[in-house]
This record gives sequence, structure tokens and C-alpha cells, in this order.
Amino acid sequence: MADDPRQKLVPAVQGATLILRHLSANGTPLGATQIARDCGLNVSSAFNILRTLSHEGLVSFDPQAKTYRLGLGLLDLAAPLLTASPTDMIHPLIAAIAENHQVMIALWHMTDTGRIVLTDRVTARRVVQAVIARDSRLPVFAGAVGRCYAAAMDLDKESTHAGYGSVRWQSEPGFAAYWADVQRARTTRYAADHGHLFRGLEIVAAVARDRNGTPRIGMSSITIAGQHGEAELTSVGEALAGAARRIERGIFGRRA
Repeated sequence: MADDPRQKLVPAVQGATLILRHLSANGTPLGATQIARDCGLNVSSAFNILRTLSHEGLVSFDPQAKTYRLGLGLLDLAAPLLTASPTDMIHPLIAAIAENHQVMIALWHMTDTGRIVLTDRVTARRVVQAVIARDSRLPVFAGAVGRCYAAAMDLDKESTHAGYGSVRWQSEPGFAAYWADVQRARTTRYAADHGHLFRGLEIVAAVARDRNGTPRIGMSSITIAGQHGEAELTSVGEALAGAARRIERGIFGRRA
């Protein structure tokens, strides 16, 4: 969620969050000095934060090695999430993007049979939107999600061309343009469809992969053409790509 400039953030809480995320991403025990250096924190501040987190059970301290790692207390906090459905956990994330960028966000389940199925959608207030029914099904190569799928799967040109041909386009983009978008998405982690899948609709999407690198969840911003400029659509794409990385880490346990 975008920061409200009127909000006053607490540096110690930000530092604690930064440390916890760093320990999670690193996956190995680390000393206080290294943690401070890696996180860009003052050593004294980092030590005090770590000591507090250790007291609360959120990190564990090895007195012999003088190192810290994530603690079991985090499992107590996360227990309600362990029984929640992925859709329930993702909903607040996409709702924040929808509100911050004034768009409608569709959440897609990517099946093993080459389809994407709409499982959830969130719309910002006061936004004129195109309505897509829940459980709508499309070929996995369709639109912006399809470009991201081909990029995430690292498909070659021949396989991508076969998938492209399985889609019923309202205004065909041409395979050369589609392939260029796929290649670009390998770097940006998001892609766009400018009225090709559905005339008059701008679609920007990203996909989240499981531990094995297989795309499982697609997220697409769907807006009526002309509602947002190119810079705004780029910002939406970057937000969706960031959300996809969080889903990969938090739900699928995928490491960068």
C-alpha cells in the first residue's frame, strides 16, 4: 500500500520489520553486526531491536555463535494464516493496489490444463469498470497474463507461438509484438495488453510462481481504455510484479 505522507511512521518498527524480512530472505543465522550492515542500520539500534525481538520470541539467539535467526513466536502470529485460503490472504494485497491506483484487479487461478479461472476481483471506489463473471475461463496464453505465463515458463519461440494461436483475440496483436512483450516480461515481471484480447480494455498483469517455478496465480488490472495514461499503467504493472514476489515468498515459500 502506498504511504500516506500525513502518516508518521515509527523508525524502530520499520527497523524491526526490515530485520525480520532480511533474516527470512537470508535463511541462515546472522550476527548483529552483519544484520546492521546488511539492513543499513546503526549497530546499536540493530542490537536493541534484536534484543527486543528475542525477548518477544520473534527471533532466537544462539549465545555460543552470537547469531540470530527467526523464532517460533512468528508461527504463533502466523497461525491464523496457515488455515486461510490463498485467495483470502491475497485479497487485502490486491485490494490495496486497486484502491491506490483506482483500478479493478482480477485474480486468476492457473490450472494444470492450460486455463486461467477468475477466482476473485476487487474494484476501487468510484471507478467505471468492465464486469467479468467469476469462474470465467480463458486460455493460459490469453492477454497480459498469457504473456507473463510464457515469460515465467521461459518458453521458446515455437512453444509460445503455439500457445498464442490457441487464443481468440478480438483484435489480434500479431505474434511478433506478442513475442516481444514476452521477452520484455522476463525482465519487468509484468506485461500489458492494449485492447487486443478485449477491444476497449487496457489489461496489465503479473503472475506468481510456486517453489518449482510454475505460474499458479495471475493478477490483472482491467480498465477501460483512456482511464489511465501510460505512466499510470506502468506503475500498476510494477505494483502487481511486487505483489507477485510477495505471494511467491509468503504463500509458496519461493526464494529469489
